Amino acid sequence: MRVTAIIPARYASTRFPGKPLARLAGKPMILHVAERVEAARAQGVLDRLIVATDDKRIERTVQGAGFEVWMTSPDHPTGTDRLAEVARELEDELICNVQGDEPLIEAATLAALLAPLRSEREIPMATLKTALGRPEDRFDPNRGKVVVDERDRALTFTRLPIIEDVPPARDYFNRARVEEEHRRRGLVVYSDIGVYAYRREFLLRFASLPQTPFEKEERLEQLRALEHGYPIAVPSVSHRALEVDTPEDLGRVEAALARKGH
Repeated sequence: MRVTAIIPARYASTRFPGKPLARLAGKPMILHVAERVEAARAQGVLDRLIVATDDKRIERTVQGAGFEVWMTSPDHPTGTDRLAEVARELEDELICNVQGDEPLIEAATLAALLAPLRSEREIPMATLKTALGRPEDRFDPNRGKVVVDERDRALTFTRLPIIEDVPPARDYFNRARVEEEHRRRGLVVYSDIGVYAYRREFLLRFASLPQTPFEKEERLEQLRALEHGYPIAVPSVSHRALEVDTPEDLGRVEAALARKGH
């Protein structure tokens, strides 16, 4: 199966305007992401990388670094719509959506994301989960949470804490303790990693579906698939997602890049 990874990059972000061009370790963030995805392509995880943007500044930056970039409509309400505009012109069976605020994405993470679609024909869409880490994560509305069933299929996604009466112990948010406590209670809540893979035909259908009530309320597009009755596979990875949601996240991610020698 041929796979194209698309990085949607919009300049006019509500929470962080100009985010794709924000500098991390002396380089625009969009280039960190593109380099990570290109490394995955070189390892055979995927076959092609395209940055999809509606902004000439981003286009010039990406082209100048030697990556393929497509200009798309400025009127798309969601990143999925931008993805679908590009996917309509492609023939590859699988489309991978890598967010432009994931400068630490790893090849193994993308391989895990694609695995359910390669092995299970009935799965139209996949995303990833990892254990909750920092105390803030559970209550951070910028971080999506996911609950899954016994087969690692999504039950729901939310920005809410899900369980609010958490024990006050300081070590509760230790990852192992979180897992242990929630298993004892019968509910495990994970952090959702904002990368997605789709079968191309499903992506085009998905983009044409009307937005749904919970999707609008939570501002999480993947809920549209669940509300319309489509399953989402959610395999686990150990990769700790360090997205850049706000300008305040830049320092934390830049420190992580420095530790990795980038």
